[in-house]
Amino acid sequence: MNAAVQLRTGKTAVARVAWVSALLLTLLAFQPGMRGAGAQLEEGMQAYAREDFKTAVRLFEQAVEAHPRDADAHLWLGRAYGRRAERANWFSALGLAKKTVRGFERAVELDGDNREALEDLLDYYINAPGIVGGGVDKAQPIADRIAKLNAAAGECAWAAILKQREKYDEAEKRLEKAIELEPENVGHVLSLAAFKAQRGWYDASDELFKKALAMAPDSPDVWFSRAKELVRAGRRPEEARELLKKYLAAGLRPNAEPKSEARKLLKKAG
Repeated sequence: MNAAVQLRTGKTAVARVAWVSALLLTLLAFQPGMRGAGAQLEEGMQAYAREDFKTAVRLFEQAVEAHPRDADAHLWLGRAYGRRAERANWFSALGLAKKTVRGFERAVELDGDNREALEDLLDYYINAPGIVGGGVDKAQPIADRIAKLNAAAGECAWAAILKQREKYDEAEKRLEKAIELEPENVGHVLSLAAFKAQRGWYDASDELFKKALAMAPDSPDVWFSRAKELVRAGRRPEEARELLKKYLAAGLRPNAEPKSEARKLLKKAG
């Protein structure tokens, strides 16, 4: 075989291999359990956003099964279990809560720099009882890890721990420090505004919420946070109703507060 024939044969073989490989990848993409975690996560997040948490759990479980080392798949599975736990009877909620924390912990194991996973795990440890894996002491090293990734977020994390321990003055200082570090972050302003409202410091809280609304007038998160604190305190029901109606009409990110919660607040607002 001369050189020209060998070259043509080689090119043909390479092309054939490339064609077969492309065909196999296409076929695998349509096999159950073989799609990328991104597609399954997207479908799961869509179900989560419409509060179909049973379907969301199924889709996220598929994503975890197909891609067991995908941290986001475990994180979202934990979130979906958590939402189901909130709606379950106490007996079922125990098992679902344990699955929730396992999802968060596994996500952190797989990606120690995943701030969303760290913050969800922190929130769980702070608020869940020990019987389902909660505990404020467990939250401390998580807060330190968050602080290494982002100093302002670390201040907020420690503020949540201090608030749970009823060390309110220290918690307030931490929240103020977060704003000092990241003055353009509306989330930090909302955290301090909600904190002051819960302490009954309504004038200071109102000013901070006013600042947050000026910073992000079209943010559903701002509307919900403000309305929630107004309803909690039984203040300004007309303003609360207006904000909640705007929230219910808005398009939300998948992990936003469920619209069912907004409807509950709207009912309480009268």
